[in-house]
Amino acid sequence: MATDPEPWILHVDLDAFLAAVEVRRRPELRGRPVVVGGDGDPSRSRQVVATASYEARDFGVHSGMPLARALKKCPEAVFLPSDRPAYDAASAEVMTALRSFGHPVEVWGWDEAVVGASVGDPEALAQELRAVVLAQTGLTCAVGIGETKERAKMATVFAKMSTERVFRLSSANWIALMGERPVTDLWGIGKRTGARLHELGIGTVTDLATADREDLASWFGPSTGPWLRALARGGTSRTVHPEERLARSRSKQVTFAHDLTEADEIATRVAALTEDVCRTVFAEGRTVTHVGVIVRTSTFFTQVKTGKLAAPSTEVAPVVTKAREVLGRFEITRPVRLLGVRVDLA
Repeated sequence: MATDPEPWILHVDLDAFLAAVEVRRRPELRGRPVVVGGDGDPSRSRQVVATASYEARDFGVHSGMPLARALKKCPEAVFLPSDRPAYDAASAEVMTALRSFGHPVEVWGWDEAVVGASVGDPEALAQELRAVVLAQTGLTCAVGIGETKERAKMATVFAKMSTERVFRLSSANWIALMGERPVTDLWGIGKRTGARLHELGIGTVTDLATADREDLASWFGPSTGPWLRALARGGTSRTVHPEERLARSRSKQVTFAHDLTEADEIATRVAALTEDVCRTVFAEGRTVTHVGVIVRTSTFFTQVKTGKLAAPSTEVAPVVTKAREVLGRFEITRPVRLLGVRVDLA
């Protein structure tokens, strides 16, 4: 008798997402070290790297590093400001591509999602997912496969090191590949928990997987203790929740073919963008509480300023008025290449 295909979870993880989006719209940067973070100016304090391209990572640049330090490590890097609307839009493209397969998709963030599918050859599906994402968005990704979300997430670590960019981590090879690794290699165990486990004589994944449940419960609590043991055995999360999270904001931006220099034209464009965004969110029955304006000059210097409406609104006029007011707080001394508007929703 034929048996039903096994249920698998595929974790899709985009490569250096923010940097990849920037390179996608600036092809001339391909192959160069690119660092995205803050307003893109490494000479300013309190700004950190959001994402670095693999070329920049080769110089030791990584997420969370101060931009100034990144500049010292890689002086030839191209530094770019974070552009949330662009990343929102690119992420939406990727999720649309994944949903086109008809399997449930659970979005975990801009650059990752899990797909649930009962198939006989999950590796083949993973390669199809990668091919469609690349064809439709120009972005690359790795795919981890497992029976649980935890295994699939960990499998992606191996996928990123594989030439195939796809890897299966299942009950058959979990202990062989993960058993001797430190517990901090497990998704969900940080340095503090890892240090506590080490104090208790639990250093490896196998140590934790075979630890006494009651001991773990007494040390970490009745919920966390057994959960840690289950995690070391590959986790238990098997359900993909495809429900889309209710958006907390909506935005739109435009990069102009010719830079804007006239204040009246800039104000008119901001008003038009605000009206476009409002029409979309009000059609969905949403309410606007704040409005933000994004201005990028010809030097790629980007600023974002936000204002709170006097009262939450479902009408266009007060949102446009507030957007114009926020725009008035900018000191625009250079030509403008991009404008954007973001509204926060109740």
